[in-house]
Amino acid sequence: MATASAQEPLTVRKLSFQGNRSIDDYTIAAAIETTNSSAFATLPLLRRLGLGAKRSFSQRALERDIERVRLLYRIYGFLEVQVDTVLRRTERDVFISFRIKEGEPVVLRRMEIRGLDSLPDPASVLRNLPLRVGDPFNRFKLGQLSDSLGNRLRDRGYPAARVFLASRTVDSANRSAEVDLRVVTGRLMVVGEIQVEGARDRGDSLLVGSFLSTTPGRPFRQADLFRSQRNLALSDLYRFASVDIDSARFSPTGDAVPLLIRVVPGPQQRVSGSLGFGTDDCFRGSAGWIGRNALGRGRILETSARLSKLGVGQPTDIGLASSFLCSRLKQDSIGSSRMNYSLSSAVRQPGFFGPRTSLTVGAFAELVSEFRVYARQSLGLSLVATTEIGARIPVTIGYRLSHGQTDANDANFCAYFNACTRGDIETLRARQRQGVVSAGISNLRVDDVLDPKRGYSLGAQVSYSGTITGSEELQRFTKVTGDAAIYRSLSRKVVVAGRVRAGALLSPTKFTGEGGEPFSYVPPEWRLYAGGPYDVRGYDGNQLGPVVYVVLDTTYADSSVIPTDKVVVSPIGGNRSLIGNLEARFPSPIFSSFTTLAVFADAGALWEEREGVPSGFRVRITPGVGLRVATPLGPARLDMAYNSYGLPPGDLYKTLPDGSLFLFQREYVKSTKPGFTIHFAIGQAF
Repeated sequence: MATASAQEPLTVRKLSFQGNRSIDDYTIAAAIETTNSSAFATLPLLRRLGLGAKRSFSQRALERDIERVRLLYRIYGFLEVQVDTVLRRTERDVFISFRIKEGEPVVLRRMEIRGLDSLPDPASVLRNLPLRVGDPFNRFKLGQLSDSLGNRLRDRGYPAARVFLASRTVDSANRSAEVDLRVVTGRLMVVGEIQVEGARDRGDSLLVGSFLSTTPGRPFRQADLFRSQRNLALSDLYRFASVDIDSARFSPTGDAVPLLIRVVPGPQQRVSGSLGFGTDDCFRGSAGWIGRNALGRGRILETSARLSKLGVGQPTDIGLASSFLCSRLKQDSIGSSRMNYSLSSAVRQPGFFGPRTSLTVGAFAELVSEFRVYARQSLGLSLVATTEIGARIPVTIGYRLSHGQTDANDANFCAYFNACTRGDIETLRARQRQGVVSAGISNLRVDDVLDPKRGYSLGAQVSYSGTITGSEELQRFTKVTGDAAIYRSLSRKVVVAGRVRAGALLSPTKFTGEGGEPFSYVPPEWRLYAGGPYDVRGYDGNQLGPVVYVVLDTTYADSSVIPTDKVVVSPIGGNRSLIGNLEARFPSPIFSSFTTLAVFADAGALWEEREGVPSGFRVRITPGVGLRVATPLGPARLDMAYNSYGLPPGDLYKTLPDGSLFLFQREYVKSTKPGFTIHFAIGQAF
């Protein structure tokens, strides 16, 4: 009688391919039946847990897979391909290697496409086709070529266009192929009657029509149908939407193309809520309500509330700053002493002045902060218009008018704004009116928004605050930022990503203080900051760039010796920034189905420039390693970066018994040891 272990099928421990230069591993693996097991099912220490996908070995399936690989290569034009396998067996596992000798491909020597003579510009239809003379004769690409020709003709007003394979000749002995294609363009047509199915009433049908990129009588373009369907989906009013040719009423010999729009309205209301934890927020929560078509004409009413610093900020302080959970917030006497909140209500009008444009009008009340930098409390109104230009390039133009005050460390006001007395500091802290006009443009072309592996992204934004926008004198500035990122796959599993980000901040010269000394003031919340999990990871949040040091304990006002632990570091930001990131991501040797490793190097400089003279310009480079774990919200990321620089020099201020500050020492440096900085976050750094 055979033992149980002898009857147990072998587990596919490793599946590899060698010699395949023209077809990648992923494509071949997808075409065969034999599949590699996951790490949980094959590693000796984890196998007994019973987790992971366990793939059993089948000799018959392997024999069929050899033929599948041969067929795949023949479709790609390699008729002389040879495929063999090498197996290594153990008591429990089998290691399989496909050995492939591709040989020379059949080359497309001639291709003729007939039927385009009647077009005004036939060369534009034939430009950059997926298969060209001189390429290996790939039958997959021949099908793609036919589809491309048909789509291009339908985008030029020929909805009945068809592409036929008239003849195909393959000379195996000479490794050559010839192809003749015949195109039937059909009639040039315009858009005809448009019917809507699924609308609640006539008003809803008219609303659907406002999102369309075409109207009856316009030349037919297949791309207009795709854009219309996308506009309906992005309106957030419909659970399902499709825009197609009405095949039941369409006649290839007619002059007009009838369209059929099918929609399934979404729920009228939606309630959402969340509760979470963040290292810079302690506990946080949010709640929201959305009413679709609440005010008619497709308008969407959105109300939301967000709370953070729960458990550490008044009035919710229960002493969590003294626990290991939120001990980091002890360092933030500015932003974490009070509960942060944001209450907002807004009305959004999709399809405002065109299907690609939406307008949002809202009101808000908030207290928001940046870790160890500032806290701002304000009330205000906002107006935001978004549209698309070109090939899905979004443009946003907004106006935000608020009345509030910004609080920051006294040393910040003293060091950069010459406001060291209590009266001058309170002048800068006083409630003031701020009106900001902003414009931004972005171009995102990636394969995966949460975890991009191929593509690029570009973005730029400019913000202006002046008297013409409703701002008071101490609230005037211009801020310009831009960034560019690129993602490249070196193989199916290895990704290299790079990013460059830059910013500049300009402000008019103002005066304050009894001496009338000039200074350039920009509200702390609009200054540039760097350091943290999303830019230069060798630094804690906002720690890269200019800092000042302050001794808050008044007992050291007359002392010449100050203990290091009594010196508080206060980031003050800058008006110029330049950040660069380079990162390589690759699978983990264990749990590779859902974990990824990374190596990276971040470089950055944040400095102050006055009258064209840079001050404090220092480039800092921090290398590191990271771990990524896949989650439904994006990769959960743990990064560890090495910082060999320590803190930069800055002014050291002491606090007098009356609360005012005085400069004690220039170019002071708080001694710190080189070491690692650890960050945990959700989503890739860029």
